Amino acid sequence: MAENIRLTKKDRISVWWRSTFLQGSWNYERMQNGGWTYSMIPAIKKLYTKKEDQIAALKRHMEFFNTHPYLASPVLGVTLALEEERANGAPIDDVAIQGVKVGMMGPLAGVGDPVFWFTVRPILGALGASLALTGSILGPIIFFVAWNIIRMAFMWYTQEFGYKAGSKITEDMSGGLLQDVTKGASILGMFILGSLVNRWVSVKFTPVVSSIKQSKGAYIDWAHLPKGAEGIKTALSQQASGMSLDRVKQTTLQQNLDSLVPGLAALLLTLFCMWLLKKKVSPIVIILGLFVVGVVFHVIHLM
Repeated sequence: MAENIRLTKKDRISVWWRSTFLQGSWNYERMQNGGWTYSMIPAIKKLYTKKEDQIAALKRHMEFFNTHPYLASPVLGVTLALEEERANGAPIDDVAIQGVKVGMMGPLAGVGDPVFWFTVRPILGALGASLALTGSILGPIIFFVAWNIIRMAFMWYTQEFGYKAGSKITEDMSGGLLQDVTKGASILGMFILGSLVNRWVSVKFTPVVSSIKQSKGAYIDWAHLPKGAEGIKTALSQQASGMSLDRVKQTTLQQNLDSLVPGLAALLLTLFCMWLLKKKVSPIVIILGLFVVGVVFHVIHLM
């Protein structure tokens, strides 16, 4: 009986280091697939000795992949465990491996941005900036060192967590454990993505619905403001009290929509794009379509 092939810690470190270049060959068609495959090469070479098996594994991992660059690490770990078991004769096919990747990458993508881009990095940036403003060179140094320690440590330990969890997943070939993991990650990821739709997607309809001339005293009379700083102070005070900036108050279609359901247009656009993706429409076609529609609507003054 042939001896089982196992990935050593050195092999996993090689994969971890290469994963820092995940977006090095990012493209609009399959996004991070090149960087993902590059990360998997040390494991593929270790697990498969025949050239044709290595080629098949490379092709298998050149499929579409896209998630937050740091949250790709637990997916990498699980995939390493699946490839290891497959190389040792377990009945794991290409569909199962790709299914794990797709099942995890989507939910995890929505977790990375709020945690890293909107929480950790702003906090470290504020700390570094406050030190830099005092003239201390420690500001940028602390930001650079702390940020890289946090992200590199996170990527390593989550990859190891995924690798150990992946071994348990392969023991449960019915997929029950994997379904629980992906279901929990999906709920968390979709909740975060849903809350960020209004922040990330901007749709503004510019047609004017109504124009009303306001009575004197309801708007700032710019012609009769004091000169200089006193005039600016008076204008700011009047605006704070609720006075309008212009004599004519215009209401746009977007303002009416926001008064009914804020962010409705952005939500509908997001759902429409999801529907197109479900219908197997290429992401490139969707991106180009949004670009063309946006330009046309701007030219005709609809947006």
